[in-house]
Amino acid sequence: MSKRITIDPITRLEGHGKIEIFLDDSGNVSNAYFQVPELRGFEKFSEGRMAEEMPRITPKICGVCPTTHHMASTKTLDDLFHVDPPRPAKLIRELINTAFIFEDHALHFYFLGGPDFVVGPDAPAAERNILGVIAKVGLEIGGQVIDIRKRARNIITELGGRVIHPVCGLPGGVSRGLTEENREEFRKTAADAVEFAKFSLQLFEDVVLKNKTYVDLIVGDVYKHETYYMGLVDENNKVNLYDGQLRVVTPTGEEFAKFEAKDYLDHISEHVEPWSYVKFPFLKKVGWKGFVDGPDSGVFRVAPLARLNASEGMATPQAQAAHDKMYETLGGKPAHNTLAYHWARLVEILYAGERMVELLEDDDIMSDNIRTLPTETPTEGIGVVEAPRGTLFHHYKTDERGVITQANLIVATVCNAAAICMSVERAAKGLIKDGVVNDGLLNMVEMAFRAYDPCFGCATHSMPGQMPLVVEIKDPEGNIVERLSQFVDG
Repeated sequence: MSKRITIDPITRLEGHGKIEIFLDDSGNVSNAYFQVPELRGFEKFSEGRMAEEMPRITPKICGVCPTTHHMASTKTLDDLFHVDPPRPAKLIRELINTAFIFEDHALHFYFLGGPDFVVGPDAPAAERNILGVIAKVGLEIGGQVIDIRKRARNIITELGGRVIHPVCGLPGGVSRGLTEENREEFRKTAADAVEFAKFSLQLFEDVVLKNKTYVDLIVGDVYKHETYYMGLVDENNKVNLYDGQLRVVTPTGEEFAKFEAKDYLDHISEHVEPWSYVKFPFLKKVGWKGFVDGPDSGVFRVAPLARLNASEGMATPQAQAAHDKMYETLGGKPAHNTLAYHWARLVEILYAGERMVELLEDDDIMSDNIRTLPTETPTEGIGVVEAPRGTLFHHYKTDERGVITQANLIVATVCNAAAICMSVERAAKGLIKDGVVNDGLLNMVEMAFRAYDPCFGCATHSMPGQMPLVVEIKDPEGNIVERLSQFVDG
């Protein structure tokens, strides 16, 4: 019996990673490692660039999450150049970021995470995808998913200049405002987004919550860790996806810290392990105690469930009702159930839809006062927003000309990196017994990281950019006649 199981590549995520599972003589799991075998390099090759280029450079980190990198970078330039944007510019930025989080959450639920529930965690691998979801929910629903995401992305295209790599953010504001035609179109999109979110929550209730096997998975011990939680909150400690203070709560829900973005280094440090190119952030005032949970461990989590745990609720009424129902079902707040990230993601979809409605009803968003020109010498800037995958930090230092001398990025997936490793190991130990290993069980191990919607394209980058690739050329009978490969052993 093999004592080493490798899942490589892991599936339905952004970026590249693998899982190594080691069995003891009895066939039980002794250790499991989640590895990211790439090297991140964006901070280093940002040095020497003009600071104004950063909102155009950093979205290239990831084609899945470029919008929040653009917004974090733009907010960092505000701080760097000591300029406060006019309120209309802030509303436009928040609208763009909220539309992005809405469509990205929908992508994850229906395309990446949802197949494990809608199709089933132990369904054949060929069916655990968007086509399997459509087969379950119907072609009409599949068309609605595609349509509402397209329309939300159109908000980003119109206001951001591009949907993949926006270019609208400037120090002190944005490059363009809304037209009345835009506003009316976007209002319809926002209203439909609310209805789509409500439908998705109902689908989750019908498919997941009414299935005892799935509920047992969510509330059971295999997918559970008691950690600290972090997220942006407004002045009322309600979830805010664009601005506010960072709030951290303990594993029992008490407020542990609340601080401005500029003070993040007083609260967060990063640990390094030799077996991964991902760093492991932890709470500095608790300390790094290893890959363990509990109040004595400095491990914290971010992203949808963490944001809800770190807050005192949602800032919009229908999302608040969905929030209350989730916590009532899970037995109170904070909830430590990793698979509940999927549920929290749907609560945030509803919040995003409602918030887009609010932003578009605010007449200030139509003002042409969309930029305050910088007049001061740049020095150092820090900007934070909430990405779909959690809290995103950008931090730049420049010389007096505005040339980057140092950059630090702590992306959302990195904030969750330690917890992801812990979740994978716990799931492997809880699911693999007596040497019994099959595709369904290994997929359920992968579910432990998939709940976080990780983006390792953001978290790490390979230099000089090697991409493992294998091409097999077959004859009409299916026989391999030639095999071409790069950066792959054998």
